[in-house]
Amino acid sequence: MNFRCIPALVAVLALNASVLADALVIVVHPTNAIELTTDDVSRLYLGRARTFPNGESAVPINLAEGMPAREIFDQRALSRSSAQLKAYWSKLVFTGKGTPPQEADSHEEVLKLVATNPSIIGYVPASAADERVRVVLQLD
Repeated sequence: MNFRCIPALVAVLALNASVLADALVIVVHPTNAIELTTDDVSRLYLGRARTFPNGESAVPINLAEGMPAREIFDQRALSRSSAQLKAYWSKLVFTGKGTPPQEADSHEEVLKLVATNPSIIGYVPASAADERVRVVLQLD
């Protein structure tokens, strides 16, 4: 066994544990006064709605596949596993009926995108949310 890898493994496990313990929050631009339910979020992220409930355009941003926060979001907000969502989107893309949300590589990238565009909706761990965005829903 290679013991040099143990510190890196411990760091990764600690990061994953902190994400798992942290609630996720749905965030929008600070000027966006919309209120959302988990059902609203699900419809947006599954491509079943393209607008917020008030009729304004909505652009969902997903975290990159394999990120712990994305897996938690898939379960808590969409009630599906990552594998189920991959199959869902594959079918829609193949039939030309939809395209999955764009992806961001980090929580910071989600925050920057949301802060610069009132149409974008995203999610981050609650501890990552700051004054650049407005929290509209918490997923425990």
